[in-house]
Amino acid sequence: MFGNSGLAVGEIGLGTWQIGGNWGEVTEETALATLREAHEAGTTFFDTADVYGGGRSETLIGKFLKETRAAVFVATKLGRSGTPGWPGNFTREVVRQHTEASLKRLGAERVDLTQLHCVPMEVMERGEIFEWLRELQHEGKIGAFGASVESMDEALVCLRQPDLASLQIIFNIFRQKPIHALFAAAKKQNVALIVRLPLASGLLGGKMSAATTFDASDHRNFNRDGQSFNVGETFAGLPFAKGVALADALKPLVPAGVTLPEMALRWCLDFEAVSVVIPGAKNPAQARGNARASALPPLGTALHARLVEFYARDVAAHIRGAY
Repeated sequence: MFGNSGLAVGEIGLGTWQIGGNWGEVTEETALATLREAHEAGTTFFDTADVYGGGRSETLIGKFLKETRAAVFVATKLGRSGTPGWPGNFTREVVRQHTEASLKRLGAERVDLTQLHCVPMEVMERGEIFEWLRELQHEGKIGAFGASVESMDEALVCLRQPDLASLQIIFNIFRQKPIHALFAAAKKQNVALIVRLPLASGLLGGKMSAATTFDASDHRNFNRDGQSFNVGETFAGLPFAKGVALADALKPLVPAGVTLPEMALRWCLDFEAVSVVIPGAKNPAQARGNARASALPPLGTALHARLVEFYARDVAAHIRGAY
């Protein structure tokens, strides 16, 4: 069940930043095939944002929905558009305009969930923006509202809001702080937790080396040290070479018959507070591979304990950015 919405969603969703942009080029044909494959593999939760590819991700999801008539849960985000940009994005009129624009691209009269997209702390603390979302909810343009945040302090500020449906957070084996800082409070308030970057921008895919390079349009190239936006959104805030070494150090802990990315996704799902995990995919094979983690058994207490120790001993001190 997805928080207080009364709706059930599959626990492995799909993040669609990759098909919009900033992860290298993905053709429309490949993007639509990826959406289809994810849905056929059991994915019912699709997460997007108005800025992914300047609206391309939402448009592609709209085409997918029109062609398949699929019963899926669509979550989008607003607040980071360059038109008009900050602080102009945080007015009642512009929040409404951005919502209407997303609905048009999605080809929908209503979106299941609208999330604030890592907006400034002071905007969330003022609280007006949540009232504007409630207005849109009452009008039937959005089914529920939530927030995507960078830090646990931001998450706790959002939890003060009545009727908050969800919080989207960075959470993975390399980013374990939410377990103690957020999970109990979110569960108590029946707020769904959406986990982004569960594979730490691909580090936990286990196939990278220190010599791996990325396309010029890929944020793993142009934001690896936080040059363009919060450094935590790229490689979970770890320096790239360190992240590769840490991923390699995890490989001996992977259970037999399981891959490192499957273990990483299963680890997230083992926490009751987590409602849905949204790994990205740039092709159909990745989408189907992500979905397989849902069928795996829990990792077990001994392995969980070793991964907690690994994080505390080897990882935590190297994380950069808001956390």
